[in-house]
Amino acid sequence: MAAAANIIDLSHQKWTLSNDIYNISVAGKVPSQVHLDLCAAQVIGDPYYGLNDFNLRWVAWADWNYTTNLTRLVPSSVASNASTYLLFNGLDTIANVSLCGQQVASTNNQFRQYFFDVTEILAYCPADRNPELLVHFSSAPATAYYLATQPGAETWPYSVEGIFEFEHRPFIRKEQSDFGWDWGPAFAPSGIWQKAWALQLQFEELAIRNSIFDIYRVGQLPNLPPDQSADWVLNASVDVLNTVPEGSTLCYTIIDSQTNRTLSKGDFANITNHGDVISGVVLLGGQDYNLWWPSGLGQQSLYNITVDIVSASGAILATVSKRTGFRTIVLNEGVITDEQLSRGVAPGNNWHFEINGHEFYAKGSNFIPPDAFWPRVTSQRIRQLFSSVVAGNQNMLRVWASGAYSPDFMYDLADEMGILLWSEFEFGDALYPVDAAFLENARQEAEYQVRRINHHPSLALWAGGNELENLELEEVYEHAPEEYDRYLHEYETLFIDTLLPAVYGNSHSITYIPSSTTNGYLTLNYSDPIPIVQRYNNLTAGSIYGDTDHYDYDASQAFNVTTYPKGRFANEFGFHSMPSLDTWRPVLPEDELHFNSSTIMLRNHHYPAGGLYTDNYANSSKGMGEMTITAQMYYPVPNKTDPIANFSSWIHTTQIFQADYYKSQIQFYRAGSGRPERQLGSLYWQLEDIWQAPTWAGIEYDGRWKVLHYNAKDIYQEVIVAPVWNVSSGLLEVYVVSDLWTQLSGSISLTWLDWTGGELEHSLGSSISDPSPVTKQFTVEPLNSTLLTTLDINEIFGESNADAGNAVFVANLTATGTPVNSNTTKSFTHQNYWTPTPLADAALADPGLSVHYDEQLEQFTVTAQTANSAWTWLVLDPVDSPDTVVIFDDNGFFMRKAESKKVGYRVMSETESCGWQGRVTAQSIWNNTLST
Repeated sequence: MAAAANIIDLSHQKWTLSNDIYNISVAGKVPSQVHLDLCAAQVIGDPYYGLNDFNLRWVAWADWNYTTNLTRLVPSSVASNASTYLLFNGLDTIANVSLCGQQVASTNNQFRQYFFDVTEILAYCPADRNPELLVHFSSAPATAYYLATQPGAETWPYSVEGIFEFEHRPFIRKEQSDFGWDWGPAFAPSGIWQKAWALQLQFEELAIRNSIFDIYRVGQLPNLPPDQSADWVLNASVDVLNTVPEGSTLCYTIIDSQTNRTLSKGDFANITNHGDVISGVVLLGGQDYNLWWPSGLGQQSLYNITVDIVSASGAILATVSKRTGFRTIVLNEGVITDEQLSRGVAPGNNWHFEINGHEFYAKGSNFIPPDAFWPRVTSQRIRQLFSSVVAGNQNMLRVWASGAYSPDFMYDLADEMGILLWSEFEFGDALYPVDAAFLENARQEAEYQVRRINHHPSLALWAGGNELENLELEEVYEHAPEEYDRYLHEYETLFIDTLLPAVYGNSHSITYIPSSTTNGYLTLNYSDPIPIVQRYNNLTAGSIYGDTDHYDYDASQAFNVTTYPKGRFANEFGFHSMPSLDTWRPVLPEDELHFNSSTIMLRNHHYPAGGLYTDNYANSSKGMGEMTITAQMYYPVPNKTDPIANFSSWIHTTQIFQADYYKSQIQFYRAGSGRPERQLGSLYWQLEDIWQAPTWAGIEYDGRWKVLHYNAKDIYQEVIVAPVWNVSSGLLEVYVVSDLWTQLSGSISLTWLDWTGGELEHSLGSSISDPSPVTKQFTVEPLNSTLLTTLDINEIFGESNADAGNAVFVANLTATGTPVNSNTTKSFTHQNYWTPTPLADAALADPGLSVHYDEQLEQFTVTAQTANSAWTWLVLDPVDSPDTVVIFDDNGFFMRKAESKKVGYRVMSETESCGWQGRVTAQSIWNNTLST
């Protein structure tokens, strides 16, 4: 912060949390939130237990006080030359701050940094009492309701605001998912949720409150691919408390974070000093620094840059240090070129990311708030989660709008681990007010966040919000077409005229788009004050634009690829499933551990679309019904006599469908890298859970991997074989997909098997006379796919579909290629399978699975002794080891008869250091057919 004489970290203060109406007065904390402090004081139970999402609504509707005595604050009579400030990095949300009984300020934005000069107020504090600091928080739901019902308040057409549990969230700048979402609870917490300080600064003492380092290539502009041979520019700007003296300057030092070697140092040029902000620019050698790359594409080279504010006399007044990296990242939305057209790319516009001048396939998922209460999200928890991201072969996360801006430690970890973070301003699934006060509030929020985050090489993109163009504007057009122009103008006022300059005015290095799902820009002209004109629905037939999202809860269409969108990039798609029995147990009583228990149904917030989502069974049964239908339609239905075992099997079956469905889509999108759509990204919904409930997540609240995350890990490998089934045509297209930047060559063995392990004689080539099995050679161009073969399933099995229930198609790939940013060739293998009928209709046989643990090698060997095994699943007995979370190197896989597979593991958390390995067993989808 600074070397100031008196800095009080308010997290070290003794705080009191109180509410007079409820006669509550307990110890508080900073950073914290009311629910957490009430729980710590045993006034309320665990907010996540049972139906406390509903039972604790009174906390959200109440007002709360946080008070402390600033015993270390020096009275103004003693510190006559000092300026005293209060600095809050986060107040959630509607707060009134007072000191010594006098009002300091009112705040209304969870996402802004607030700082107040309280020097004059402190002078009037009674000399015989310690200054009392009071932060009063008004109810967020009550405030939102009040603002929405005031005369002249903004209104929107029906269904534009996605309403979950609390209404009117667009009116206040608070985490939108705090008002409820279809995957999360609605606690609407309040409190001093981030760090805070009281500071007393003498003359020429400075405290740094925020800063931005912008590293970009000479001539680089946002949204445009830069010249990779150009020199680097370091543009630094530092925000301070107190006043930077005239004549001050900036100097820098760059140190390699791995070797600790100083690489460069010197003075900035073009110094601009506004008193509270000082800026400067320096030119750096374009080839003097190793580049930062995402995971799987190269090394994560990082550098520590220190910038000093130096007075005219040479004294260092303040210092800011940031760890950063040298990279360029751009979202290319440019027009499809003649060269691309000559390669078979469909006309229209691009929509893909380029890192350091290279196209790459973005593989990943969507990140939501990992907890309803951010103060309990630790760096250790995010490290654990990000370890699963990297282990899952993902290189990008879309940090979803309508949560909260990610903390610095999250970007730091992403920098270290090579995870690109597509970041969004916190607006989503609604339109917003555009009065002057709201716009200024949003502008300051955006300015603060852009400046705070920009130096991180993991930052991939700024988007204005979630689903604004493809959903909210479309809702307006459907329900109030006569008012479309008005609401379009309001949309552009906030998301283009306000947020775009907040990005462009601070950064040359990052792309901005107004909406997460969009057809991109129509024109981009930097001669205009606002350079972007959006395309919206100005589309040309036969051309392809923008990115897509896709949700379809009609189970019969789940694997029909003709229903999947053809775009340049898939940013959202998915289906919900249940968390495992181990995850349910800590939050449910034993008598609620069954599929349609009242608590589970009410924790499923996937309600019918439209209208206010209410707390009743009719609504909550929608999501439960969808999961039940898909399980029954595609897999053997569990029917076990033991109710807990039956519950666990139903849970697992919902997870298998989810994984199967995502696999189908990801394969389709990845194969699109070589089709006319030139599809270069798939980010599924969603990475992780915010709590224990039926959701779209692939990782449960406690870190356990669902079947989805294992399946995604497999299908996100660099080189895969991908069977793509077209229900409408009856054709199975088999693709080889490669993310490599060089040509890949290899062979694939194709065969039809029956479920007992024997080979079937069915066509595997371009004609019915091809024998089974066959081997095919292939070559795949860089970052591309190639169609290996097309099978007419109707021709193979006939209209009666005879033998289809006893058939499984298996493809085994072997190839040699050069990984990205490597000089060494590598062998690639991949196995994939497909069944012509749902497994519910398959002639499954007992695979006779066995598991052996090798203590020396620390790995399990799984063997299918008697038949083929689909969805082979290693499982640790949850009763004996409820708190041991193990991640296997592979799970949910297919095994051929007599095949053995070695599987390693890592322990995420455990209550016993040894012994649990002996309780690992294996099951497959065949186990669903057993009654015990």
